[in-house]
Amino acid sequence: MTDDRVRRARPEDVPAIVELVHALADYERAPDECHLTADQLHTALFGPAPAVFAHIALHDDEIAGCAIWFLSYSTWRGVHGIYLEDLFVRPTARGTGLGKALLTALAQECVRNNYERLEWSVLNWNTPAIDFYESLNANPQSEWTVYRLTDEPLTALGS
Repeated sequence: MTDDRVRRARPEDVPAIVELVHALADYERAPDECHLTADQLHTALFGPAPAVFAHIALHDDEIAGCAIWFLSYSTWRGVHGIYLEDLFVRPTARGTGLGKALLTALAQECVRNNYERLEWSVLNWNTPAIDFYESLNANPQSEWTVYRLTDEPLTALGS
């Protein structure tokens, strides 16, 4: 069943989504690390070769949440999946079911397109999010550790 409070993002939603991403960075205690601009997100979502997708959630006719995602690929399963980069619902709209509605929309994308995975990362200290995900029967993948190259180490390796 589709929740009419959730839909795919449209070009006119970009400024609100950027604001939500910056609010997420603030919530995750890393506001100085978020440099996303409306132009960047517009190009990523709606440019000539979009590789990023987004859903938005409405509360009281305002954009109150978003899910930003991209396709992943499992060589072991031989099919695509969805990697959820960001999920955020404004504090004033939490408890209204928007987070679950956004995840449900992504699960529906998976089912509709025969994708076999919906994955994301969560900060270890974010117990409200962990409790929410576990209430949906999502399973932590504790045997894997995420590694990341950025900034100077990425440039050094790639030069």
